[in-house]
Amino acid sequence: MSSINTIIFDLGGVLIDWNPRHLYRKIFNTEEEITWFLENVCTSDWNDQQDAGRSFEEATEELVQKFPDYEKAIRAWYGRWQETISGPLHGTVNILKSIKDSDKYKLYALTNWSAETFPWALANFEFLHWFEGIVVSGVEKTRKPYPEFYQILFDRYKINPAQAVFIDDNIKNVEGSKKIGLPVIHFQSPEQLRDELIKLNVL
Repeated sequence: MSSINTIIFDLGGVLIDWNPRHLYRKIFNTEEEITWFLENVCTSDWNDQQDAGRSFEEATEELVQKFPDYEKAIRAWYGRWQETISGPLHGTVNILKSIKDSDKYKLYALTNWSAETFPWALANFEFLHWFEGIVVSGVEKTRKPYPEFYQILFDRYKINPAQAVFIDDNIKNVEGSKKIGLPVIHFQSPEQLRDELIKLNVL
């Protein structure tokens, strides 16, 4: 694996601690209520559509009509969106810095993230400016795990996927990466990631 010249990071769940539960623990009384809400109202599939470019306004109004009893909680998803982020995952940021400081690898990010909220992330996380390029799903109107989204990154930055490794916490995206021949690490913790990168002689 000494031919690796490019490291590609996912952002949410890998470098940034994004989790809707951070917000909804302030709104609901129990974890069970939060789980029901996230599985039935503001679902992953619903959020994916905003990551792929749908506007917050359209998404919110659609759900308010379907679940009027949950209007306050639905509007909080974007009205209080910043509360879904608790901060950086410092262990992974330290790994990113080590790779950057080695000056051996090109660094890119490939993220499912709404175009409406990503500017806030850029303004609040300095380490996002360490990447040579970031491809954002909400800007491109497509997302992981669709092959064309990965291909945008490859084409735009002249990346050979056979010489890259991708780091993502979402199993769907991990499987999508494997299908197109992009070596991937399924992120579970900074410690596990460090071990995997040591095995690849990246660290």
